Order: sequence, then structure tokens, then C-alpha cells
Amino acid sequence: MNSELITHRDPKSPISEVFKTLRTNLQFMKHKDESISLLVTSTMPGEGKTWVTSNLGIAFAQSDKKVVIIDSDMRKGRLHNVFDTKIFPGLSNYLAEDKKSIKDYLIKTEMENLWIIPAGNVPPNPSELLSTERMLQGLEELKRSFDVILFDSTPCMLVTDAVIISRIVDATMIVSSHKLTKMENLKTVQKNIENVGGKIAGVIINRIPVSLKKYKSKYYYYGERSKTEDVSQENNSSRIHQEEVTYVEENKEEAEESFEKSNKSKQEQDDIINQIDQYLDDNK
Repeated sequence: MNSELITHRDPKSPISEVFKTLRTNLQFMKHKDESISLLVTSTMPGEGKTWVTSNLGIAFAQSDKKVVIIDSDMRKGRLHNVFDTKIFPGLSNYLAEDKKSIKDYLIKTEMENLWIIPAGNVPPNPSELLSTERMLQGLEELKRSFDVILFDSTPCMLVTDAVIISRIVDATMIVSSHKLTKMENLKTVQKNIENVGGKIAGVIINRIPVSLKKYKSKYYYYGERSKTEDVSQENNSSRIHQEEVTYVEENKEEAEESFEKSNKSKQEQDDIINQIDQYLDDNK
């Protein structure tokens, strides 16, 4: 099992509980019996969007929802690696063909209620394929069979793929990374998505150090704040990550005391959290 799938590997962990809280907030976006389509993007590579999408999809599946995750990054898709499946045929093959149903490209995962559609062969024109009527038809077909459709897309600052998809989904979530995401990039992504009629569901602050328990990351849901515990990016090694979480849980007071000794580090954390707070307050 891939170490990144923490909501499946360790469903009772603090990080898994964060994804369940996020799941609960998102479920209120639509009526109970309606399907929901969500795009997950970021500003730049390496901010954790695939990790967030995968674990959020599992969290939905664990609540008896039929879920499909679509790898719409047809340039450098990674979803097939996370779920250990083949990469093609996939989305690009469906969009380039006229005869097959999008359901022909579904791959069942080992998790109950969860399917994925991999990226497929790398096409010469990903943006153009996503703009076709066939993409919209495929989404509508999936809505008739699934409760939740998640798109794991490209970073918005590099290509327009995610912006194109944002027009046809119910809402978009932007994954930002602690000490990595630039505020000006976050503003640009928001503007680009809203300019084409897309809706921003919220911003997920990722990779907040596990020792900073006092700094709760916030999930912003259409301007109404719903506080959650910090969503910390899992390390490449599940063993190292588990050691970090265990150490913090068992030595919480020692960890926080050590952090308090560094005034410079504390000020940096304050500045980052305050900047994101102010930016999202200004854009309710």
C-alpha cells in the first residue's frame, strides 16, 4: 500500500480526521442526493495537491459515497503511482476518441467505493482536449453513477488546464504549502479561476509542521471559516512520518516548549498565517 494513502492506512490518525472534517464541510455544498464535482489544484508543483485529492477521495469513499478521482494532469500525472495502477488508457484516450464511454476507462482501486481514471497517454494538446464538449459529456455521465467526482489537476501558474476544468465543476480547492506558496501566486490563481466563472470552495494550507499544534490550519468554505486541525504533508517514507507524528503526540509539551524558544521561527509562523488570514478575509 502506498504510504501516501494515510486515510486508508491509518483511518484513525489525526491527519485522517482532518480529511474527514474537510469531507463534512464539502458535503454541505450540494443537496444530499446530488453528486458533487470538485477540482483540486495548486499554484506550483510540489504543494501536495495529489496527496490531498487522493486522501480526500478515500475519506468520501469511507462514508459510503461512490467516488471517482480523475487525473486531469495529462502532462505529468501521478495518480496512477499513488494507487499503483496503469497510466493508460485514461482520460486523454477518452477525450481523443469518439466511440467509447468514459466508464470504459474506470479502474477499481482496492478501497471500497473508490475508482480512478488515470491520465492516459501524453497528448500534444492537453488544454484543447479539456476544452471539448466530450469532456463535459464525460463529466455528466459520471455524475449519473457517482456521488463524488474529484479532479486532480495541473498547477495553475504553469498551464491553463486547471482553469479550464474549473468552469465545469461545482467548486475548486486550492492547495497551498506552508513556507512555499507565494501570496501573489495565490491571488493570481484565484483571479484566473473566478474570471472564467469558476467558484473557489476554499484554500487548504498544507505541510504545517506537526509540532505546531497551536497553529491550526483553516479550511475556508465560501467565506465562512471552519477550523480544522493542521493538514501536514506526509513524508515520502511512511516510517519517518509515523515517527514524527508519534513523537509529537507523546512529547507534545516538549515539542511546543522547544518551538517557543525560537522567537524568529515563531514570528515567521505568525507572519505566514496572518498573511493568509488577511488575504482570504479580503476575498470573502
